[in-house]
Amino acid sequence: QVRLVESGGGLVQAGGSLRLSCAASGMIFSINAMGWYRQAPGKQRESVATINSGGRIHYADSVKDRFTISRDSAKNTVYLQMNSLKPEDTAVYYCNNQVLSGGSWYDYWGQGTQVTVSS
Repeated sequence: QVRLVESGGGLVQAGGSLRLSCAASGMIFSINAMGWYRQAPGKQRESVATINSGGRIHYADSVKDRFTISRDSAKNTVYLQMNSLKPEDTAVYYCNNQVLSGGSWYDYWGQGTQVTVSS
């Protein structure tokens, strides 16, 4: 069993910053891709940023130059530094890990953390 625990969401004014963290625990042999996704009310969940075990990073166009994803593989933790936040960044943010556990790969999701940006 693998568990992802997110933290760092909250309410911030436009132009402000937040840092999200997602720590994985449990029967983990290895983690490949780690990422952040978000879902705004009435919209589909979308990818925000991903980073694989080799350090390759991908950002959604809407967050490039504002958000930074990083990972600490020793701690099985992924971070998302969000700067210059905009009201349109308001959403529930979810972390996702591709985990090798018990000889198979699984996708795990965190419970979500609310980010609200006021104008």
